[in-house]
Amino acid sequence: MIDWSNCSAVERDPNRVSGAWLFKGTRVPVSALFENLEDDVALSEFLVWFPGVELEQAKLVLEHAARSAIPDAA
Repeated sequence: MIDWSNCSAVERDPNRVSGAWLFKGTRVPVSALFENLEDDVALSEFLVWFPGVELEQAKLVLEHAARSAIPDAA
């Protein structure tokens, strides 16, 4: 599981959207980005559908997820 607490583009509040990780300043769950990408939705189209999410936020989330997939060098 990805630790989103170190990603500046997201926030979590247990009183909003059931405590899901959200794009900062929105009610859009981070999971919505990945679900749409899995369904072959282009990032540009996702940003149109969720206008509160900025391109830079989406890029930071994708970069954070990619870095999280790399095992720590021991």
